[in-house]
Amino acid sequence: MANQSSSHPILCASFNQDNSCFVIGTRDGFKIFDCETGKLLHERVIGAFIIIEMLYRTSLLAIVGAGEQPSLSPRRLCLFNTIKGTALRELNFLTSIVGVRVSRERLIVLLQEQTYIYDVNSLEIKRVIDTVPNLKGLSAFSASTDNPYLALPASTMKGSVLVYNVIDLQSHCEIHAHRSPLAAMAFSSNGMYIATASEQGTIIRVHLISEATKSYSFRRGTYPSTIFSLSFGPSADLPDILLATSSSGSVHIFSLGFDLNERTRKSNSFLGSIMPGSVGDALDPAQHLVFHNAFAAGVKSNAVVRKTEKASGTSMADPVALRATVSVITLSGYFQVYSFRINHKHEATWTLEHEVNLLTAVAEQ
Repeated sequence: MANQSSSHPILCASFNQDNSCFVIGTRDGFKIFDCETGKLLHERVIGAFIIIEMLYRTSLLAIVGAGEQPSLSPRRLCLFNTIKGTALRELNFLTSIVGVRVSRERLIVLLQEQTYIYDVNSLEIKRVIDTVPNLKGLSAFSASTDNPYLALPASTMKGSVLVYNVIDLQSHCEIHAHRSPLAAMAFSSNGMYIATASEQGTIIRVHLISEATKSYSFRRGTYPSTIFSLSFGPSADLPDILLATSSSGSVHIFSLGFDLNERTRKSNSFLGSIMPGSVGDALDPAQHLVFHNAFAAGVKSNAVVRKTEKASGTSMADPVALRATVSVITLSGYFQVYSFRINHKHEATWTLEHEVNLLTAVAEQ
């Protein structure tokens, strides 16, 4: 999530691949934080950055400068070692870099009309993909070794998604998700599902990648709103929930594998295990919960579902049916951790566990 505007103090923010850490870029440098505690782990004052990506909890960062000084050109990608405080390698391009993704095997660099796929160890170029104009650097990337997919916009006129296998270097499928151009995309942690939202922001859809078929459609609201981030709950199969943050300042939770109140029991067939009982079920308000005014309207945000815990039974002795931990970064400078609970009556509660001012945080000695 990058912010070219000077209206917010944070220029970019991103979680690492397992959501255990996150990094922010400011006009002064970058800071790395622990997601569990919110503690500042590392910081360096070396200039303004508009893109920073971590590789899990390693010392490697992929960083792109904001162009406020010659050494931090937006056309140069620097692979930076946080322990040594030095650049390991630099890659230069003819045009500005609009996005970067990284896994243990691949480095992805997005330009406005091309995407470069590198071997992350040798930095050998494996493939260059010509793309439609992608000025915002929109993409989704699955770091899963079983489903190593990259998703890119396939059209500037409608919400089509190109899904590309970055290991086999083959196009996997094209998904026609929305009538309007795409605004947000995210893979599930296992790379089996992709969630998408268009620039209208009223409908969020989930597709099963292996079949390129639509599994769920959710209505976020009636009026248009910009979707800033999408995040599935962690799962080895179908995630329990999908989270979205929007320009209205709200956080939305949609039910997927988790049956809120047994109204939509699925059949035992394979199709029934991934599809809602009907289209009506998918658009039913019982599948959608909203936390209003989580942050100021218009403030860009990035949120992830870090943990989910589902109750084994339906006993009223344990009224909580699902617990989730949600972490939110706002470009206004705050990190918030919420505890989210749903009971068997479809009643939800949000509790702010802790909040950190990212701009004033100081590392412990």
